Amino acid sequence: MIARPAPRRPAPGGGLAVLVVVTVLAALVAPHAKALRGLVADALPAIAPPEPPRARPARPAPSSRAARAVAFALAQRGKPYRWGAEGPGAFDCSGLTWAAWRAAGVTIPRTAAGQLAGLRRVRGRLQPGDLVIYRTTGPSRRHVAMVVGPGRMVEARNRATGVTGSRLRPGWLGAVRP
Repeated sequence: MIARPAPRRPAPGGGLAVLVVVTVLAALVAPHAKALRGLVADALPAIAPPEPPRARPARPAPSSRAARAVAFALAQRGKPYRWGAEGPGAFDCSGLTWAAWRAAGVTIPRTAAGQLAGLRRVRGRLQPGDLVIYRTTGPSRRHVAMVVGPGRMVEARNRATGVTGSRLRPGWLGAVRP
């Protein structure tokens, strides 16, 4: 059996010796630093300073259709809630989102469950016009609201509130983008 040789260890004080040598050299060169800097700078090509980063928007602007859908939905605030209503005098939750996207020239499914099943899922950040679907105890078992801005949505939630703007609530089942 061949025994492996023991690993070599650096000599004690080796790092300290390097530090002492570098310090002595720096002390010797310091009085001539300006002249050396000039020699080195003349020998190197000119280096341009870095450009400042360009300002980028925090997130993409909503499409013109999404902006029209959001504007329509916001204009309905204050109207009453009525189950099954599609406007113009009253809305239920999916009737509001359906009518808003219809006003923007986009056809989407009529019910909250249909919107969740039939539209593409949102990957990443929510944008104005996106639809968030919640579980509910109502007749359809689903509720939908439209994102109108950072952390804000518009919805036709129930008869007590009608169509109103509110804070985006956590716990949604999914988000879709028409």
